[in-house]
Amino acid sequence: MSYKIAVLGVTGAVGREMLKCLEDYKIDCVVKGLASARSVGTKIPFNGGEIVVEEATMDSFEGMDYVLGAVENDMSEKFAPAIVKSGAVFIDNSSAFRLNDDVPLVVPEINGEDAFKNNGIIANPNCSTIITMMAVAAIAKLSPIKTMVSCTYQAVSGAGQKGIEDLEQQEKSLMAGEKIVPTKFPAQIVRNAIPNIGSYKDNGYTSEEMKLQNEGRKILHMPEMLVTCTCVRIPVMRSHSIATTVVTERKVSVEEAKAAIKAFPGVQLAEDIDGRDYPTPLDTSEQDDVFVGRVREDLTNPNGLCLWCCGDQIRKGAAANAVQILKLLITK
Repeated sequence: MSYKIAVLGVTGAVGREMLKCLEDYKIDCVVKGLASARSVGTKIPFNGGEIVVEEATMDSFEGMDYVLGAVENDMSEKFAPAIVKSGAVFIDNSSAFRLNDDVPLVVPEINGEDAFKNNGIIANPNCSTIITMMAVAAIAKLSPIKTMVSCTYQAVSGAGQKGIEDLEQQEKSLMAGEKIVPTKFPAQIVRNAIPNIGSYKDNGYTSEEMKLQNEGRKILHMPEMLVTCTCVRIPVMRSHSIATTVVTERKVSVEEAKAAIKAFPGVQLAEDIDGRDYPTPLDTSEQDDVFVGRVREDLTNPNGLCLWCCGDQIRKGAAANAVQILKLLITK
């Protein structure tokens, strides 16, 4: 059966990656590419042919089976009622609906069954949340997670195409001995690290940092889980890395955790990558698995485990996860 799929925000980095994922996952479909008026007429390669971008309007979704959203919150909120009214299922990558009680927040390998409880909208989680939850889900199945302390090291592509362009321009300016003028980030990103992603909340944390707790609880079905997180932007083009310490209800041994991680779908235990027991962003770019390494006991809590994980935030952290949700729905 061939499905009619609209990609809303098709000209952006995530939208274009969604097209690649539809090809990679061999989804039998006819795709309508939607974007703002300024992108109308743009041609994007797809499945041996090309898609001609159309302007997204309230009437764009009639006859569609699914809509993949790769736009900001305001656009998702604007078009969601029209998408639901059309009868299509909206798989949305923005954060607009993630914490709504009637909207499932889905990582297929972890809580795929939640996708079938939708009322026309399914939310794709935050990129760092997806990668971290994939890394710890196997441990959570062994024993519920009580607390988590995480520090993210996030690639510039997590800020979209403008984030990539800002780093590229700063690299050129640095090599040319010119003054570096940030255009996307609040400080120089080349040869630097910026512990500021998202907007500040009253508790001193940023919106990006709070997503790991708020969304993680919903994905793992662990409403009492407590999370402390610091999100840091680093001068890496692609793939986020996260250092995480989890404390479980009962003690989980390192060997037990490693065996569970190794067996979990969509996750690879990094046992020997060129002699290393840990992954790097370069190891994990342009593919959909989350790699986990440096699994060890926490020295501050007998029930704690520490680990390091990396994953491609454009693929598994955004586009691929959305297409995996789509494949789950059409398969079952």
